[in-house]
Amino acid sequence: MLFDMTSGQLEAVSKTTFAAEQILERTHLQAAVRDNIGVLDRDLLVVAEEFGSFQDAKRRIDLLCVDRSATLVVVELKRTEDGGHMELQAIRYAAMLSVMTFDDLVETFDSYRTERGLTDGSTARERLLEWLDADDAEPVVSRQVRIILASADFSQEITTTVLWLNDLYGMDIRCVRLSPYRLADRLLLDVQQVIPLPEAEELTIRLKKREAAVREHQSVSNADYTKYVISSPDGETVPLPKRKAVLALVHSLSGAGVTGDLLATALPKDRFRAVDGELAGDELWEVFRVAHDRAPDSRKRWFVESPIHDAGRTWVLHSNWGTNTEAALEALVGLAPERFSYRPS
Repeated sequence: MLFDMTSGQLEAVSKTTFAAEQILERTHLQAAVRDNIGVLDRDLLVVAEEFGSFQDAKRRIDLLCVDRSATLVVVELKRTEDGGHMELQAIRYAAMLSVMTFDDLVETFDSYRTERGLTDGSTARERLLEWLDADDAEPVVSRQVRIILASADFSQEITTTVLWLNDLYGMDIRCVRLSPYRLADRLLLDVQQVIPLPEAEELTIRLKKREAAVREHQSVSNADYTKYVISSPDGETVPLPKRKAVLALVHSLSGAGVTGDLLATALPKDRFRAVDGELAGDELWEVFRVAHDRAPDSRKRWFVESPIHDAGRTWVLHSNWGTNTEAALEALVGLAPERFSYRPS
């Protein structure tokens, strides 16, 4: 129960229902949670609403999110007192999402941002990479999908099913109770996680991490940590991570007389950009981000500290290449194939 102790006394606040308050599931409840997703989990980024890009499927996910570990999170909302069959719906959605790639996620997030008019100067890909704090290679979206069920209350069928799936199959399903209260002319919402209980969540997480570590040790990782050696007239580099390899080849070609304009023809237009003047450091970043409409906190996505100066202009290379690395190296080497090459280490 919820109490008002403003007067020094404990006065019970009347519990109400979403139906009585004429709160609609999608128009009101879903919109409020979407814009305040931190009430469910502070480490969630909403990437889609009413997501239904499944082949031969007509149902839609209320909210699709991603956490900071590149794990997709299905959020299902109900204003009913029993939750309906929301756990079964969510499990189906999770299964269909388990094949989503990072490129799929970028496309989904881009559509969502466009629909809602959410522009901050960064692309959907850049915003996701910042959220995930990805450094070199693009992240691999986990095949494990988390589920958050949020409802006015839950039937015993739902809670029993969730506890069984979490315990026996290691799934990550949370139940969050949304309880509306009426206090004079104010409508209050009490948000309480009921499964797993907050007091036991830390232990639950530790046990799941241990089990995940065992599974990871027993399987082969899909992550690609290939390094590359760049060969130029000056010799060979040590094995370099992907982004460093592209940077090293760009600088070597520039040092050999290849112009910035010619380098730009070998790279995607959004990965190698220029501004007028020979600039460096903070001054370069300020001019660069304004000229190219970059978000103020996206500096780490660019090699601002390693620019190319050419013909009165300053060129800056993007710092994330991931699966595009070999295509970029191949195109760059093509500018001077007799003198430059690369090889995986």
